[in-house]
Amino acid sequence: MIESSDLRTMRMPLNHGGGQMPVLGFGTLIPDAAATISATRDALEAGFRHFDCAERYRNEREVGEALQAGLAAGGISREDTFVTTKLWNSNHRPERVEPAFEASLDRLKLNYLDLYLIHTPFAFQPGDEQDPRDQNGNVIYDRGVTLLDTWRAMESLVDHGKCRVIGLSDIGLDELMPIYESARIKPAVVQVEAHPYLPETKLLDFCQEKGIVLLAFAPLGHGMKPGLIEDPVISAIAARVGKTPAQVLLAWAVQRGTALLTTPRTAARAKENFNISALPRDAFDEINRIQTRQRLNEVVKTGVPGFIPQGKSA
Repeated sequence: MIESSDLRTMRMPLNHGGGQMPVLGFGTLIPDAAATISATRDALEAGFRHFDCAERYRNEREVGEALQAGLAAGGISREDTFVTTKLWNSNHRPERVEPAFEASLDRLKLNYLDLYLIHTPFAFQPGDEQDPRDQNGNVIYDRGVTLLDTWRAMESLVDHGKCRVIGLSDIGLDELMPIYESARIKPAVVQVEAHPYLPETKLLDFCQEKGIVLLAFAPLGHGMKPGLIEDPVISAIAARVGKTPAQVLLAWAVQRGTALLTTPRTAARAKENFNISALPRDAFDEINRIQTRQRLNEVVKTGVPGFIPQGKSA
């Protein structure tokens, strides 16, 4: 259990000389373009320096615009920020990896990325259609490429110097281990759903043993109700320590040794989600004893991201 007095400024070291990742990250999965710009600016102003993007979110241009404006207005250097984006499933073929990476870099208006992730371990039919389906509505998978093939192409991005570290997302321990064993450049980060209802303890133990950062998405339960925010254990702790349920959940995530992503849509919520402080040991242990188990996003089983509406590419 981490007992740092200021969780807000904590950074986690990354392997392969990747520098450090701020533990508090802002996730950019926001469907509306204008809301993406305002929320990203608000997050930057609230203190967030870690921004998690994806080709699949279809808003990299808006995030890039907001970051450029926000950095200039706040006198913040690019080196003080940490920016991630992700390779989508339809670009798993090795020859498609670098062009997809360069396209994301261009949309984000950046010269380099701190982290590039394989969005899911599932390869979809290659092409410009992000959500390829057959006549029966079933996903069309690409059986002609392996995850290791894609990983090798990811490694070459690091070799070329435009991406500091690489990693995987929406992956289970059984799929991660063979990639880790075969990789020339080891994964620096694994991003998965994780919260008190889905603690991913075995995966976290493996990552900590191997020097991989586990980056938790949906740490607040993705706003689903009833859910984590309404959990009686969380609510009681929040009342006892004088914090909101969201602040309690985020503190727990950091204190157990993970980085996290949250997506506040307003300036007030961004300030709330950033203003966390360490929980006492008894509160931390109480959360660990919660018995409810629930996965909110089935993406690890299908490659189809449950929090993103299905539809044709923009």
